[in-house]
Amino acid sequence: MVTLGVNIDHVATIRQARGGVEPDPVSAAAIVELAGGDAITVHLREDRRHINDRDVKILSDTVKTRLNLEMAATEEMQKIALEIKPYSVTLVPEKRQELTTEGGLDVVRQKEYLKEYLKPLLSVGIIVSLFIDPDLEQVKASAETKAQFIELHTGQYAECFDTPKEDKIFNDLKEATKLAQELCLKVNAGHGLNYQNVKRIISIPGMVELNIGHSIVSRAVFVGLAQAVKDMKYLLDNFSI
Repeated sequence: MVTLGVNIDHVATIRQARGGVEPDPVSAAAIVELAGGDAITVHLREDRRHINDRDVKILSDTVKTRLNLEMAATEEMQKIALEIKPYSVTLVPEKRQELTTEGGLDVVRQKEYLKEYLKPLLSVGIIVSLFIDPDLEQVKASAETKAQFIELHTGQYAECFDTPKEDKIFNDLKEATKLAQELCLKVNAGHGLNYQNVKRIISIPGMVELNIGHSIVSRAVFVGLAQAVKDMKYLLDNFSI
């Protein structure tokens, strides 16, 4: 059964639009868990544009399921992760000007750096995932870093969904997942997934967890956060192979 990690960054985005204290992503995390979410994901960015240090600290103390911290592979973020010890970290590329993460890590180019960067995290029991494009060379390089997981970037699939290009991108995701499993990597996926395009992704054999945020928070505007999470969980529970 594919599990659901809910990214609550955009709850914080709404808060930051007014510079106040609501809506509180910590409260959102509690609602997500009560509604059946399997994990909470937050991205602590260099510029703290949405999630901030206070959020991460309180979430590390209050999340009852699993806290997944998305972060860039920087010394500052490594120090924070070692202090709060989330269940897992997902290393992502980060550009200050981007609206959202635009692509996967170039693990091939950064392999030696990442090997050393991961060692302190792994030594304290933090599970490490690398956010990569569905490229076979990136999968192979990820296995060599000793990370336990990869998270496949599904942004291109989401953009091509219901177009003639969809099958090609979907097959890339399937092949990347298959190779990862052969190399003893576990596989998550995320970015751009919604209530329409998610069914095909959960049909991929061996998929462990999907991290979904924007679509769930968007639906929550109309039906409430708890119901939005339940609706997504229904799809994952009933369409997983």
